[in-house]
Amino acid sequence: MSTGSDADEVQVEPQDSLLSEFFEDSPPNQVARVSDLAVIQPSYTPILNTPEIQLHCASEVCDGIRFFRCVSTDKRYTAAHYKFFFLTYQCSNCRQTEKHYSLAVKMDHIEQPTGEIYKFGESPPFGPPTPSRLIKLIGPDRDIFLKGRRCENQGLGIGAFVYYRRVVENQKNRILKEIIKVSEKISLPLDKIQILRDAVQETQFSRALDMTRNAVPESLLINGHSPLLLLHSALSEGVHALSDEDCLELASSIRVVLGELSERLAQALKDEAELSRALTTLMHHKKANSSNPPKSS
Repeated sequence: MSTGSDADEVQVEPQDSLLSEFFEDSPPNQVARVSDLAVIQPSYTPILNTPEIQLHCASEVCDGIRFFRCVSTDKRYTAAHYKFFFLTYQCSNCRQTEKHYSLAVKMDHIEQPTGEIYKFGESPPFGPPTPSRLIKLIGPDRDIFLKGRRCENQGLGIGAFVYYRRVVENQKNRILKEIIKVSEKISLPLDKIQILRDAVQETQFSRALDMTRNAVPESLLINGHSPLLLLHSALSEGVHALSDEDCLELASSIRVVLGELSERLAQALKDEAELSRALTTLMHHKKANSSNPPKSS
C-alpha cells in the first residue's frame, strides 16, 4: 500500500519529440531527443528522416501557413557519432520559398530510429514573421527591430528588451503622427488632437507618452487600455534591475502591443476609406436620380 511518500511516486520519463516538431518549434542552439530521427532500412545505411513540416510562406502566392518538403538529396547517416547536415526545405505550394537548416545528428544505435539532434541555425530566422504593417509603422528602425526579434527568438531577454526600447524611443513621433492621422480621420475632438500634437513636440520620452493618457482614440485602445501607456509602463523598467527572463517577457509584450497597434491603425484608416467610398457612391447615385426623375405613366 502506498504511503504517499516521494519514494513511492512513479517517475515518468519525458517522451521524445517528433522531428517535425523540432523543425517547426525549436529555436537555434537547441538540442532535443526525437523518436523518429532516422529511417531504418534493413541491410542499408540509415537515412535522416525529413518529414513534411508546416511553416509560414511569405511569398505573394501563399502568405500563410503551407507544407514544406525537403529537397536535399544527401541524407545518409554514415558517422559513428555526430554527423552534420545542411537541409533545404521548399514550399510545396509556390515552389519558391525555401527554408535552410544547419544540424548535427547522433543516432542512439544504427538499428534504432531514436537519437539526438542539434540545430545550429536556420534561414530565414526562427520565429513567426513580423507583420508588414508593423515594419511600416517603425519605418527606419526596421533593422534594429529585427535584431531584437532575433534576440527574442533565441531567448536573449536583455538584448531583445534593449533593441525594442530603442525602436520605440526613436520612432515615438512617427507612431504619434500615425495616431494623429487616425484621430483627424474620425474627427476626434480638437483638444485631444492638440494633446497628441504637443506630445510630438515633447522631447522627454516618458512625459510625451504620459501626456497622451486620455487622448488616444477609442478604436485604438487594446482591451480598454491605451497602447502608448502600456508601452510606457513596460519601457519604464530599468533593465539592470530585471532578470533576463523578466526582460524577455517584457520584450515579448512590447512586440505584441506594437503589432496590435499597427493592425488597429491600419484597420481604422481602412474603415474610414471604405466609409468615404460608400458615401461618395451614394451621393453620386442620389445626384443622378435627382437629375433624372421617373416619368409619370
